[in-house]
Amino acid sequence: MNIIFDNIIFAIQRSGGGSVYWYELISRFARTHQNIFFLEQGKTSNIFRKSLKLESCELDRAFPLRINMYLPVYRTVNKKTIFHSSYYRFSLSKNIVNVTTIHDFTAEYYFKGLSRFVNYHQKRIALKNSHGIICISENTKRDLLKFHPKLKNKEIKVIYNGVSDSFYKIENLEEEILKLDDLGIKECLKTKYILYVGHRTTYKNFDLAVKTLAEFNGQLHFVIVGEKLKSEEQKFINNYLSDSQYTVLSGKNNEQLNLLYNNAFCLIYPSSYEGFGIPILEAMKTGCPVITTNKSSIPEVAGDAAIMVNDLSVKAFGTAINSLFDLGIRNTYINKGYKQAEKFSWDKTFNEVVQFYQSLYDKG
Repeated sequence: MNIIFDNIIFAIQRSGGGSVYWYELISRFARTHQNIFFLEQGKTSNIFRKSLKLESCELDRAFPLRINMYLPVYRTVNKKTIFHSSYYRFSLSKNIVNVTTIHDFTAEYYFKGLSRFVNYHQKRIALKNSHGIICISENTKRDLLKFHPKLKNKEIKVIYNGVSDSFYKIENLEEEILKLDDLGIKECLKTKYILYVGHRTTYKNFDLAVKTLAEFNGQLHFVIVGEKLKSEEQKFINNYLSDSQYTVLSGKNNEQLNLLYNNAFCLIYPSSYEGFGIPILEAMKTGCPVITTNKSSIPEVAGDAAIMVNDLSVKAFGTAINSLFDLGIRNTYINKGYKQAEKFSWDKTFNEVVQFYQSLYDKG
């Protein structure tokens, strides 16, 4: 089976869920399969691409990236070949079997104006030209058929994301902290803190997390892992928390994030919408309790192993946090989290993708 992987996601973003998915998938193909080929856009600052060693790569730079990312791939293929793009592109070759992965419908629900229009139609055209579609959750599949009902007869497969082996329970946490040379993280680890991981766009309800932490009057530190704060975010936080009550950590690798999960009082994940929600499983694998919402794909991922809040309010999240001071409740969620995280792995994801490719290849 011949396969072409379009690595354009590594040029579009420096990090993010799409990059994690693509890295975990193609790194396994690179180790186990022959007859695979990679299309690249050239130099990239993507943190996942830097750790990959790939052979059989070809530059795809007919146009600048800002144009190329919206165009199909014009490349002659003489043998039947699977083509899987990391970002809504497809091949026009007659010998190609196109595969598209759908992560979420954030743009359709939360974007407005031109950006929503462009994203919707690029996705629609890619899906129309796909022989097979992978959805990363049942909720994403429901959204797919909501926004694109004409695709109901397409080959659609739900294949869940995994969770990296970089995340695990550290047996001797104090020893690992002593080895640490990152002073920012080291200072955080001395406090009792609540962890927030990921983007802070509107639907993530980061403002709710800030307001909830303010109710604890410094009893709990707030550690924010993600991009540096924008000026308006800085002003907003400073209305609720003093400089000594929160820390922002950017550019951290999985090893450092694993330490932060291991030592956290809990992860707060108040998102209104997720295609999947990988940080939930990362936290569970490390024994970090999770407080999140009962929305979109989150119940599929969290099962009964997280405290899921129905009401997006400071009071509801505050009550959930307070419940974790009870050691019995805390240990119950920690133990459930370990069991829930065991259900997901990138090896399982990879094997299911291989099977899906083969079924499409045999039909195409």
